[in-house]
Amino acid sequence: MNFFDAVGGEPTFRKLVDEFYAGVATDPLLRPMYPEEDLGPAADRLTLFLIQYWGGPNTYSAQRGHPRLRMRHAPFRVGPAERDAWLHHMRRAVDSLDLSADLHTTLWDYLERAAYFMVNTMDDGPAGPAGPTNGLKTA
Repeated sequence: MNFFDAVGGEPTFRKLVDEFYAGVATDPLLRPMYPEEDLGPAADRLTLFLIQYWGGPNTYSAQRGHPRLRMRHAPFRVGPAERDAWLHHMRRAVDSLDLSADLHTTLWDYLERAAYFMVNTMDDGPAGPAGPTNGLKTA
């Protein structure tokens, strides 16, 4: 049995992402990073990505191609504050799932590593689109 099946399949990942975006919706640092009025499309993309990553159907790649996570996040300023806010909401979402300790740890460890990997600047500044330098300091 793969991880996707072990945690309960699609319903578990939908719950995880719904809980996560409930926090993002009111977060003053993260919400500006989502230009869409409705967070639904972003939630669908994250859900499909996680389902595929953990061994479920490859619908994400069929619809959007290779994940290319860093490239897809490059237009946004992702610094330590954004990372920590993202981790705060994701931790609450993971903790809301009824997972065994081993599955919980496996999921959280991946999400934490992914959040650190997405950081593209160490500068303080507002969240949202990073501008022409993709959030990287040029001077």
